[in-house]
Amino acid sequence: MGSYKRVLLKLSGEALMGDLAFGIDPLVLERIADEIKELVRLGTELGIVIGGGNFFRGLAGIQQGIERASADYMGMLATVLNSLALQSTLEQKGIPTRVLSAIEMRALAEPYIRRRAIRHLEKGRVIIFAAGTGNPFFTTDTAAALRATEIGAEVVLKGTKVDGIYSEDPKKSPNARKFLKLTYSEVLEKNLRVMDSTAVALCKENNLPIIVFDLMGNNNIVRVVQGEPLGTLVHS
Repeated sequence: MGSYKRVLLKLSGEALMGDLAFGIDPLVLERIADEIKELVRLGTELGIVIGGGNFFRGLAGIQQGIERASADYMGMLATVLNSLALQSTLEQKGIPTRVLSAIEMRALAEPYIRRRAIRHLEKGRVIIFAAGTGNPFFTTDTAAALRATEIGAEVVLKGTKVDGIYSEDPKKSPNARKFLKLTYSEVLEKNLRVMDSTAVALCKENNLPIIVFDLMGNNNIVRVVQGEPLGTLVHS
């Protein structure tokens, strides 16, 4: 498998925490930014979707008595915090970056417009898609699948804290088995909670491969974009 030209990288908010209990670990942010800088040097066109779980999770908000739609909007705002932090770190390294937000906040970010996003990519800018899909009841995984489809990405790369998709939680079960390849249908049928079912279904409909890999490994983002067989490939 050769290297990918245009990719959508999905980062979880939790991944940005590193070993902290809350917020953003500057060392993790630096390391991710260094890898992104290398990808830009190699000519990769890169869109990024970041979750917000290091600041706020909609589901946790519901448990605290916040109404579901409001909790989801709060989660979307948490993704904006992460997006601005990553943008700042990238621009300090000389990488032109644009934050495009699904919820308008013109003082901070450009509104998401598909054609504008594609133009930024063609000009070599890194795009960070903030605020999920802009709608409650959808996750940032679904936002990643949606934006990847809209910009014509060749693959969705989901960077997590585990090195692929397992039959069970590898942290809890010694019998957990790692899958190297899966079909979309297998992920849905086995209810493997690596991406939510809406995101997987959207990728299936558009024949968009998903690679789930360990974000924490050394230079793994660059390696997976260059076609190294890391993690688990979900395809048709």
